[in-house]
Amino acid sequence: MFMKSCFSKPLLSFLGSLLVVAGLAWAAMAVDVVFSGDALAQTRGAVPGNVQGSANDSDMWRRLRRGEGFVISDPRTGTVVAIQSSGEEWRAFRNGPLSTYGGWLLAVSALAIGAFYVLMGRLNIDGGPTGRWLPRFTNAERVIHWYVAATFIMLAVSGLTILFGKQVLMPLIGQKAFSVVASAFLQGHNLFGPLFIVGIVAMFIIYLKDNFLKAADIKWLMMGGLFSKSHPPSWKFNFGEKAWFWLAVITGAILSVSGIILDFPSLLGERSQLQLALLFHAGAAVIVIAAAIAHIYLGTIGVEGALEGMTAGRVDENWAKQHHDLWAEEVMAEQATTEDGPAHPPANAGPQPAPGE
Repeated sequence: MFMKSCFSKPLLSFLGSLLVVAGLAWAAMAVDVVFSGDALAQTRGAVPGNVQGSANDSDMWRRLRRGEGFVISDPRTGTVVAIQSSGEEWRAFRNGPLSTYGGWLLAVSALAIGAFYVLMGRLNIDGGPTGRWLPRFTNAERVIHWYVAATFIMLAVSGLTILFGKQVLMPLIGQKAFSVVASAFLQGHNLFGPLFIVGIVAMFIIYLKDNFLKAADIKWLMMGGLFSKSHPPSWKFNFGEKAWFWLAVITGAILSVSGIILDFPSLLGERSQLQLALLFHAGAAVIVIAAAIAHIYLGTIGVEGALEGMTAGRVDENWAKQHHDLWAEEVMAEQATTEDGPAHPPANAGPQPAPGE
């Protein structure tokens, strides 16, 4: 009686219908799972775990390594591949040949300077300083030189830390301290990079007129340059200094263009192009730093009297005759003309009085 009162015939019919519908739905889902391709693949034992569907591990990894496209969550990252095989190749080259040969190049440069000092010693002024000075660099030339030098040194130190820090610096100071130093140097590198571009362009414009190749430069080179026992002829800059100028300009241009690309990666659409830009950037940097080691040595302690040219803007007369004789003769001739006055009256001076008048 109680069951009949609580469950009327319409209610029982309704509940029965729900059970039938639920049973049919469950049966349909079961049939779909059993007879679907994924379930068949799993039951055949190709890929357990219901993770990759009908694709087995080997096929999946082959597709990944070939760089085939996959659907990813955010295609704005510039690629739709899950693994970029060329990126692994780039990293292997960056941490392998680039770092290895770059490190050897820097080491060879430093060892060559040491050997030069042992064999040649400091190149002193023949006959000693005279106390008579010749103007060598203008204020503008000196300012732009020290501006480029300062930014270059900051970029060189930070760049070498980024390139070699893991192998050289991190074992000495630890991973935690290195992460702080590397992060700071990276930010500083990005900050001073655009400032260096301004300097290298200004340096090119100001120094270009005196850095074209002349016949005397070839003679200077054939006579052995700094290794010659005599004094090879030279204008304001010798062959070695002109080679350094053009190397600095060319590598500076490569560093500038690649640096802008790395600072603003949206300028290039492909990640592989950014990787190529970084290789050019690091390669050019190592080359110019290796050459800069020699330039800094010769301009400071290697050659007596050379530094005064960039600090005071003038050089001793004997130094000028010893290292840049053709330029020294030209400057001394101009000074003599200025002190003694013109040998002939100006063309527009008019009639000249006769002697005794």
